[in-house]
Amino acid sequence: MNHEEESRPLLAEENSVQTIEGRSEQDAYLEKVKNGKLFLATLAAVLGPLSFGFVLGYSSPAIPDLQRNSDERLRLTAEEASWFGSVVTIGAGLGGLLGGWVVERIGRKLTLMFCAMPFIFGFTIMIAAQNHWMLYVGRILTGLASGVTSLVVPLYISEMAHERVRGAVGSCVQLMVVTGIMGAYIAGLFQGWRWLAITCAIPPTVMLVFMCFMPETPRYLLTRGKRREAEEALRFLRGPHAPVEWECDRIEEASREEEGHFSLADLKDPGIYKPLGVGVMMMLLQQFTGINAIMFYAETIFEQAHFKNSDIATVVVAATQVVFTAVAALIMDRAGRKVLLILSGVAMCVSEVVFGIYFKLSTMEHGNSSLLKALSGTHGTVSETPPNDLTWLALASMGVFITGFALGWGPTPWLVMSEIFPMRARGFGSAVCVLTNWTCAFIVTKTFQNLMDLITSAGTFWMFSGLCALNVIFTIFFVPETKGKTLEEIQAHFKRTLYR
Repeated sequence: MNHEEESRPLLAEENSVQTIEGRSEQDAYLEKVKNGKLFLATLAAVLGPLSFGFVLGYSSPAIPDLQRNSDERLRLTAEEASWFGSVVTIGAGLGGLLGGWVVERIGRKLTLMFCAMPFIFGFTIMIAAQNHWMLYVGRILTGLASGVTSLVVPLYISEMAHERVRGAVGSCVQLMVVTGIMGAYIAGLFQGWRWLAITCAIPPTVMLVFMCFMPETPRYLLTRGKRREAEEALRFLRGPHAPVEWECDRIEEASREEEGHFSLADLKDPGIYKPLGVGVMMMLLQQFTGINAIMFYAETIFEQAHFKNSDIATVVVAATQVVFTAVAALIMDRAGRKVLLILSGVAMCVSEVVFGIYFKLSTMEHGNSSLLKALSGTHGTVSETPPNDLTWLALASMGVFITGFALGWGPTPWLVMSEIFPMRARGFGSAVCVLTNWTCAFIVTKTFQNLMDLITSAGTFWMFSGLCALNVIFTIFFVPETKGKTLEEIQAHFKRTLYR
């Protein structure tokens, strides 16, 4: 080997970022990146979704406890319990709107720290509750915090992460939500509603402390003209050996095209209205998969399968979601968003067709009215419907559905929402998506029983199956594959100037 050949590797090592053009330049930069502190910042941020999960899971063990409460001032009727469970969605919708405004005014980090306060105050009010209104206020406050969290955490993570790990760390948002739900279910097996509220207040308290030591996102700092702070944030996130000036230059160059604040007139820009349409439709279709319908039926199905303790069965369901959401996080950056969404949609579509067949066969023998009674809590009919030899069909369908949802349509809409909006419209677009999601969740929850009365249980699940098929079609034709792309490349896709 001659001297020229020997010097070539050293030259490439020293000047890789400066001399290699295009995509290889980006690869050379990423080779120098260390992800340890990025994962640490992600861990601090996802304590927010963990808190959000505890809020969602809290009502399941707390409501039966409150309905049996000896204090008449706190004892809940069936109607009051329904509002105690669902009022969170109202607070979350308001939180989504508030979060979209706050996140652009004070930044991602401070917004995340800010939303820890209503979590803590809400659970504190419930711990000290002396009447129904204190319980409702506590739930609304924790719902408000959940709405802000569901908006700001995906943004914070996507703006910190680079394209090689953004799918994995972004999927941790949904992973921590389902982990929080499972945590609340498990804690509810051993704790009363007051002690459970104390347990639920721990994650947001820890998040508030941890976030004090985490940086603001470099992209937000650069839009505010804080180049030095952005470089310091990137140096924290990328490690000491990465030439962060190169990444700052790249982000700044893309940001110059996005100068100015968002206004409603910007909705004429295809770079804004196209991702907004994709984000809103994904949130709408996520809720209309029927996930709430399946979870509504879960306890009754387990009772029909002769599980002695349906509380433990709900923990099993939650654990299934955690496991397969974790699998989705691990494979998101390898398999891609579209592949997982399509496989998820097909699995849910097939499982709900089978669910419909299960209920059709059941009601042919016993009548739909007995099923409705079982679902409304009339325990005397549970053992009568449906026949035991069909129960395996329902259990298998529920398992396939939950697995499919956890692999794709659970985590991916939140991840894609955080990736597709240009910087100036990120707060507005995310707020509209979050509001859509929570509004649809409220509609599905409140109208589900009416749908069963109108078109029967089988018809309801066949309707949801058709909507899952629509999910697959929408994904194929409209959802962009964002795997391995920078945020700037994804946004350029909607302007038809880049991203093949």
